[in-house]
Amino acid sequence: MQTQTEENYLKHIYRLTGTEQKKVSTSELASELKINSASVTEKLQRMSKKKLIEYEKSKGVTLTLLGKEIAIQIIRKHRIWETFLVDTLNFNWDEVHEIAEQLEHIKSDKLTNKLDEYLNYPRFDPHGDPIPDKNGTINQPCFENITSLKENTRCKIASVKRDDSKFLNFFEKLGLNIGDYLQILSIEEYDSSMLIRINDKKEIYISSEFAKNIKVTQKEDCCMFNPSIKRCS
Repeated sequence: MQTQTEENYLKHIYRLTGTEQKKVSTSELASELKINSASVTEKLQRMSKKKLIEYEKSKGVTLTLLGKEIAIQIIRKHRIWETFLVDTLNFNWDEVHEIAEQLEHIKSDKLTNKLDEYLNYPRFDPHGDPIPDKNGTINQPCFENITSLKENTRCKIASVKRDDSKFLNFFEKLGLNIGDYLQILSIEEYDSSMLIRINDKKEIYISSEFAKNIKVTQKEDCCMFNPSIKRCS
């Protein structure tokens, strides 16, 4: 049985590896966890003995099949709890991350599956992240970072990469919401900041640092917004 600390390590390694399944360095993981590299190295060595990860000090760490399965289930529980807190208990979306960090370690799969059923099997959490199903399948939607788009492109806000309260509060302060239509009016050559129009009305500038945390879709029939579509083509 893995500890809560080990589950957190697995979750963060999974996030850092991305879809390419790249190896994660000790320093990269230490920065993500906000602890020193020596402590990370010691923990990784113990987790390697439990067959949760594959670790070579000079080459980095990847998840084993078992480690990946556990990580995905932790992420599933986290996102279902966030959805429950927002949709059922009326928490704000900037309040739920830290609470879900605690609730994701509850071991009962039955409870998780009952919550999923109660919520009518949501596919995305309040921040626009896809929720893995009970088999660990994650349907990756057609999202892309807004910074990859060109001037005069129209798109729709689908997800935010950061879920800390400072970012989310600023996001709302700018008058932005998931589901808003955006048009990129101009991109500054100097610093890549953008002038965008929201829902064909308000125009604002956003910095490149802010923009890199916004994911959008250019598809009108994106599975995020059309429940009848199971996966974006």
